[in-house]
Amino acid sequence: MSTGRTIVVGITGGIAAYKAVNVVRAFVLLGWDVHVVATAAALRFVGKPTLEAISRNPVNTDLYEGVAEVRHVAIGQSADLIVIAPATANSIARIALGLADDLLGNTILASTAPLVIAPAMHTEMWQNPATVANIATLRGRGVTIVGPGIGRLTGSDSGPGRMEEPDTIVEAGLAALAARDAERSPGQDLAGRQVLISAGGTREPLDPVRFLGNRSSGRQGVALAEAARSRGATVTLVAAHLEVAVPDGVTVLNVSSTVELQQTMREAAATADIVIMAAAVADYRPAAVQAGKIKKDVAGDRLSLELVRNPDVLAGLVEERRQGQVIVGFAAETEPDETLRRELGRTKVQRKGSDLLVLNRVGWTQGFATERNEIEVLDRAGDIVMEASGTKLSVAHRILDSILQVVSPA
Repeated sequence: MSTGRTIVVGITGGIAAYKAVNVVRAFVLLGWDVHVVATAAALRFVGKPTLEAISRNPVNTDLYEGVAEVRHVAIGQSADLIVIAPATANSIARIALGLADDLLGNTILASTAPLVIAPAMHTEMWQNPATVANIATLRGRGVTIVGPGIGRLTGSDSGPGRMEEPDTIVEAGLAALAARDAERSPGQDLAGRQVLISAGGTREPLDPVRFLGNRSSGRQGVALAEAARSRGATVTLVAAHLEVAVPDGVTVLNVSSTVELQQTMREAAATADIVIMAAAVADYRPAAVQAGKIKKDVAGDRLSLELVRNPDVLAGLVEERRQGQVIVGFAAETEPDETLRRELGRTKVQRKGSDLLVLNRVGWTQGFATERNEIEVLDRAGDIVMEASGTKLSVAHRILDSILQVVSPA
């Protein structure tokens, strides 16, 4: 059955281009009208007949074909979604610069559709400062970056740079479109609500130049703020060292340490209907902060730090809550075993007393500083009431759906 929607799958010249065939096929099977725009280099890896047979449409390659019908603009204008898989380092640089000397570049510039990019390249190219800067530029424009994964690359190389699997790319594309649809026609089920959200990671100073911190970028908290605002809420974001931009229409209160976050949250919570503690909060801080930089020649080969426990911000908010206020906590756990991880979540939500707890697994390459998240929501009794995975914005909307189930009618 047709969805009535059009997708452009852009394919650039990397060995991972063979995987793009399955991306095209998946969208066709979902009922999409799929149009492939392949670069000349891409066709050296995957043949045009293969792509036409799978997509069921002619493959577009030449900027100067179909000039009378203005095809170089029309393809992008008609797209509901654009997915570039694989996206080489060269193509990413060209997209970031807005170059339009080929059909793919024109298609991207002529489109207002969500853009999803699946990078694929050698590790050194992915980690090169030029590529890092280009990816940051694209993310700042709202482009969804999927991956890359870590694994075997061309030849004997292995590491970050492997293109994500087709099903992951397709899921990210669908989530990006769903988020755009929600933004364009958001439900106003949070209209009139005051929503307070913490995001990012606190830092505990050791001296004027060093701190104890964590790897949280604040993406999930910012996504929650964006989702809540799009649904009509008045949103206040208590931000601890965010690595992502905050959407317009959100009030931002910047903090640094856990004690600062605690004080700011306590004050702002006094008028909030919903409080979401998404920030990664340091459990401990140095007992003493040095007035000057700690010197190696003074400290010697070993440096001992005395740490003291920080206040429990979530538990404090629960203790001081006003009647009818809904409080949601977050628990990031490294436990790989699902059963044990859920038990940790149950213990925490019962100890803290929050209405809901968002439980997610984190690790070296999972959870923190990534575009995607996989979560479970537990109620106060420790029962799982919702599971979600996808982009952090799509997960944010699912979390808000769960919150609305426990919010008292306005």
